[in-house]
Amino acid sequence: MRGIRGYLNPIVAAVMLAAGPVAAAAQEPGRVDALLEDLARPDLENWQRVERQIIDAWSRSGSPAMDLLLRRGRAALDAGDLRAAIEHLTALTDHAPDFAEGWNARATAFFRDGQYGPAMADLRRTLALNPAHFGALSGLGVILEEVGRESAALDAFEAAQSIHPHQPLINDAVDRLRRETRGQAL
Repeated sequence: MRGIRGYLNPIVAAVMLAAGPVAAAAQEPGRVDALLEDLARPDLENWQRVERQIIDAWSRSGSPAMDLLLRRGRAALDAGDLRAAIEHLTALTDHAPDFAEGWNARATAFFRDGQYGPAMADLRRTLALNPAHFGALSGLGVILEEVGRESAALDAFEAAQSIHPHQPLINDAVDRLRRETRGQAL
């Protein structure tokens, strides 16, 4: 299992940081909903562009100060300063508890710091605020797989795949976990 974490850690961090908050979605719900519908189409050729537009919309809190905290938290995370990232992102979640990307970004920092319990709690909060958050769903799947809960991990990845059927990390995880869990329910 240790090997998979080393391989997936940077990928999951990118996916978890990429997808985000319901606050911005509330500002332009029709646009984000339409983009999510487009993303779910299996024949979509330019899925990366649509994914980026969703991520951009989700990453706007509506407050310049909160957006600054998110940028500082992400910058610290990118620099590997997990303590500073967690501090910035905790300030963000304290001041903007309805901004899903704050919780999602802090979950990424906790995950990278090996704090799976707090990461899972933040991912659940992210999903309560934004059930379509495919990054949080895939992050939850990675953690569940890491702690040996393959069946629950498969459920999380399948939920992410139903929203975003194009992401290779998600599709590979679904295929792998279906093979690994085949017969366990018997």
